[in-house]
Amino acid sequence: MSMQARYQQPDPQPTQDGIVHFSGVSWEDYERLLVMRGDHSAPRIAYLDGEVEIMSPSQTHESIKSLIGCLVETYCLERDIVFSTYGSWTLKDKARNRGAEPDECYVFGTAPAERPHLAIEVVWTHGRIDKLEIYRQLGVAEVWYWRQGLIQPYCLRGERYEPVSESQILPGLDLALLMRFIDEPTTSHAIRGYRDALRGDASG
Repeated sequence: MSMQARYQQPDPQPTQDGIVHFSGVSWEDYERLLVMRGDHSAPRIAYLDGEVEIMSPSQTHESIKSLIGCLVETYCLERDIVFSTYGSWTLKDKARNRGAEPDECYVFGTAPAERPHLAIEVVWTHGRIDKLEIYRQLGVAEVWYWRQGLIQPYCLRGERYEPVSESQILPGLDLALLMRFIDEPTTSHAIRGYRDALRGDASG
């Protein structure tokens, strides 16, 4: 079975993400959870109007998000796009009663940024909190959602996200081409294959 086929649907145990949901949680309790978790990328904690979701990502979840991130970075290097990686940066706003931690996130260019320009979310096991609503209030310009082998980008336009067919933050990036390399047996194979494809596009 190819990796792409294996990533179409989550298997039962043990690849399923662990998700715990709580209601009626104060902002102070949310911040206590962050302190208890400490400076780690997991579990990832989302907060929306008193609802908390704690997600312990599976190996498969982490593999998908890391591979997508590596391919994004390969694209930026090949196209001379300046970027900084921030992983699962804890984004929060007490006034808006929201907080989230993306699977991967990026800032492009050299100017300081209070929020990532791009956040990437892998939906492997469905949770209950709408993280897109959190990112909307936090002002993240673009969010990519990976679901069942496909990436859907959303761009923040005014007060709402709109699904778009291609990235606005990284114009020219062919998401279908990028996703072809999810099927490779290792991350190094995926990076080399994608790099060669990008160089072929540039020379052609």
